[in-house]
Amino acid sequence: MKYRVRHRTEYLYATPADACHNVLRLTPRTFDGQTCLEHRLEVDPAPTTLHDYPDYFGNQVRSFAIYAPHAQLTIASESLVEVARTEAAALDDSEPWEEAARLLRTTNDAATVDALEYIFDSPYIRVSERLREMAASHFEDKAPILSAAFALTRMIYEEFQFDSTATTIDTSTEDVLDRRRGVCQDFAHLQIGCLRSLGLACRYVSGYLRTDPAPGHARLEGADASHAWVSVYSPRQGWVDFDPTNGCLADERHITIGWGRDFHDISPVKGVVLGGGKSQLQVAVDVLPI
Repeated sequence: MKYRVRHRTEYLYATPADACHNVLRLTPRTFDGQTCLEHRLEVDPAPTTLHDYPDYFGNQVRSFAIYAPHAQLTIASESLVEVARTEAAALDDSEPWEEAARLLRTTNDAATVDALEYIFDSPYIRVSERLREMAASHFEDKAPILSAAFALTRMIYEEFQFDSTATTIDTSTEDVLDRRRGVCQDFAHLQIGCLRSLGLACRYVSGYLRTDPAPGHARLEGADASHAWVSVYSPRQGWVDFDPTNGCLADERHITIGWGRDFHDISPVKGVVLGGGKSQLQVAVDVLPI
């Protein structure tokens, strides 16, 4: 499936801002199962400085600075992406989760060594006994790691409520566990925390999800959204993606921008501004099948 993805971010300042520095991660990755065929990024007003580079995790980054007064900042990203996810091997064929945890610490092949860094705490995720206990009911003795991960995915989907007003970027996984509500970022952080508490490797994936309007309703322009899910490492089968917000494996509706330890590593747009007073943020995303 090919998609045209448009992502528009607009900041409106109460008074002109004197300067700003921003870092963008908006270029979809190319990897087995996805190809970024085209990407275009426009910034208005035109940046004073502009740099492109890959980050530590291999995500494409564009950083820019504006050193002139501006009352508005517009960042428009447009990509053409082809998604052709290969069907994952049967989840039950994955190795027992205890074996996966052991191999992460004892195997020296390049893929497993690279995955090892995703078992540790990160800026927004801390392992805990509560998270380990939450995961343990689905990770019985010798349960296949990917089957157990999917059971945990389904549990979060069924027992936690999507609520865009319940949390902020600083809400901890423990608070999400107490409130049992949040957004895709919260549910991804929660599932990662559970799996890392068992000594397993799990990374945060940032991207887009193709959505469909309710039956009988027209599709609204700009109504799609950025999305987040998780990727679990099986030494036998590699990385497999799960979406706890929707209770499913990632499929051809999921378009990946990149990945990291948590949201801190792969925020699509972040930066600082000098002046400007109170600002208004407007974001519109369209994921259009070609």
